[in-house]
Amino acid sequence: MTSLPTTLYLHRRRDLLVTSVIWLAAGSVVTILGWILIDIGVRGLTHVSYAFLTEAVEDAGRAGGIGPILISTMLLLGVTLFIAIPLSLATAIELTEMIEQNSWFSRNLRRFLDVLAGVPSIVFGLFGNALFVITLELGYSILSGGLTLACMVLPLLVRTFEQAITAVPREYRFAAAALGLDRTATLFRVVLPAAAPGLMAGVVLSVGRALAETAALIFTAGYVARTPESLLDSGRSMSVHIYDMAMNVPGGGTQAYATACVLVAMLLAINGSTAILLRMAGLASRPGAGGQW
Repeated sequence: MTSLPTTLYLHRRRDLLVTSVIWLAAGSVVTILGWILIDIGVRGLTHVSYAFLTEAVEDAGRAGGIGPILISTMLLLGVTLFIAIPLSLATAIELTEMIEQNSWFSRNLRRFLDVLAGVPSIVFGLFGNALFVITLELGYSILSGGLTLACMVLPLLVRTFEQAITAVPREYRFAAAALGLDRTATLFRVVLPAAAPGLMAGVVLSVGRALAETAALIFTAGYVARTPESLLDSGRSMSVHIYDMAMNVPGGGTQAYATACVLVAMLLAINGSTAILLRMAGLASRPGAGGQW
């Protein structure tokens, strides 16, 4: 039989090995991220300026700036959020406040959302091309791209909104009911304001997902690098512009790296905002949370 000191020694060795593997994995992730950021910064940061952010694309993207690209990206985000937020919020309210948590409908709806979240973006692009571009005759446009992105971010928004609403303590609902408020008034005057940081975190995450999307927009929003005059005009997002400069335009590497610097800066700012909002929401630490009365 193994002695107690030997057993303790083996346990310490095993703990040390597991701890070392965990730190090695975490260090590898940080190293890779740092490598990517340094590479992009060194190659592109010196070319980012006010003129680069405001001027039009020239010489197939080799010269000029990304002013129209930024406008197209903002319009795509606007359409995406305008469509996705009301649908996602209504679905989350239905799942948390209106129906039983373990009903057949709620279980299957959550399962469908999880499956939808795992669909590759290229499949969403083909779907958007078939439905919005061809069937609805919207053509390659900001509207087609925004509607496709809205379909992509719906699962993320619904599940994040659901968690944010569920994280509101039940005592808030009981107190509102004791004051004579009905369920609708409680929802809009108590629950949603209390869940606002978590709801905003979901919006910020969806913005980050939409900003980084490329494949779906190639099939729906198009490649045109000019300022769109309406939502029915084609437009090029920043991610598509980076892909086009890096893969299709000889000598466009510098512009691709400069655009990547701007995009990464936006994504880092969005992720930092998400962390702050989640900390404000306290989603992981609220006791007694639950959506049903």
